[in-house]
Amino acid sequence: MGKSVEFPSNGGSDRGWLAVPPSGKGPGVVVIQEWWGLVDHIKDVCERFAQAGFVALAPDLYHGTTTKEPDEAAKHSMALNLQQVAKDMSGAVDYLQGQAAVTGEGLGVVGFCMGGSLALQLAQQRPDAIRAAVPFYGAGPAHAEGQTWATLNAAVQGHYAEIDDFAGPEVARQLEAELKQAGKEVQIFLYPGTHHAFFNDTRPEVYDRAAATLAWERTLAFLRETLGG
Repeated sequence: MGKSVEFPSNGGSDRGWLAVPPSGKGPGVVVIQEWWGLVDHIKDVCERFAQAGFVALAPDLYHGTTTKEPDEAAKHSMALNLQQVAKDMSGAVDYLQGQAAVTGEGLGVVGFCMGGSLALQLAQQRPDAIRAAVPFYGAGPAHAEGQTWATLNAAVQGHYAEIDDFAGPEVARQLEAELKQAGKEVQIFLYPGTHHAFFNDTRPEVYDRAAATLAWERTLAFLRETLGG
């Protein structure tokens, strides 16, 4: 069972949810929340990673705030201080790197919705640490100030829904084309008939069990291959 932890964030601090595999060690993965906040679903994703043999940490980018209302979630996401978010995500990377339980070659980052874009940003921001980035329906390129795809040092595997006004097939293909043009390793999967957030099993109106299962299997295989153990 995971636990809440606190870690430094460039002079400040942040909290997060840490889950360690039964073996006590494994490759490290940063899990980036959807716009709802660090809700139980994201904690459960960390637990699932731990059961699969990974050390997973989800930083709390809203610092204690969560919501179930789309309008509130949109306000929270738009109100994010991206410089603070960058610090919090980098702090999570440093914290994981400092854990004796973490093995393998570098870290992975997996993000959902808003977190999908932020996962790409973290990979650009910390090329020294991030070796694998997995955006789930992230809205395309997410460049922090002064950063381009040239700073990316991670392989990318993306998972996108066919029916998605936020990050649909066009966004996915644009991302794939940009990364390939930049000479990066990228693999994008589109899931026919699925809607945005098809991986979130707490949202029955959009959850797609078959697609979610396949995306999870692909994600685990990709991370194991890229990070080792």
